[in-house]
Amino acid sequence: MENILSVFLGLGLASAAGFRIFVPLLITNIASLLGLYQFDGGMEWMGTWTALAILLSATLAEIAAYYVPWLDHLLDTIALPASIMAGTILATSFVNIDDPTLKWALGLIVGGGAAGIVQAGTSLLRLGSTATTGGLANPIVATSENIFAIILSILSLILPILMAVCAFIFLVYIARKILNRKVDKTIQKL
Repeated sequence: MENILSVFLGLGLASAAGFRIFVPLLITNIASLLGLYQFDGGMEWMGTWTALAILLSATLAEIAAYYVPWLDHLLDTIALPASIMAGTILATSFVNIDDPTLKWALGLIVGGGAAGIVQAGTSLLRLGSTATTGGLANPIVATSENIFAIILSILSLILPILMAVCAFIFLVYIARKILNRKVDKTIQKL
């Protein structure tokens, strides 16, 4: 049961990394510094004061950058691979499996996949917002993403099973939207 719970925790946090890359990393760092969770297996650096300083700076810079019109689009181009890496690190750091190959593979599939799907969905949302409002609604989208990243990260630590189920439902929803969008474009080309 502990292994399944750790996968659920990793899934919830990795999904939050799809909204904002550094927010769930910072929140897990703070949880570790408060003694709520201890990292092991090479991930001890995530619970250090140095990591807090770096992650806090990166989080503030990332959040601020999404409110600058041209910079938010630039961030979207690098956010997908970065969120996949963050999701993989988060999921791997929480998965309780002794075999490192299996641990990292599961972290990449569950964490990287979840973060990547959420990030792709938020990029499409921002693209739609820019197309329909000329970018005027992008600060509202950015604020919503910030709030989702914070709430999902905190609740994933407190209620990992519930948040994993919510994250899974959300991931299926986003994946269906992305696939439907690709199918619609293919049909239009025919």
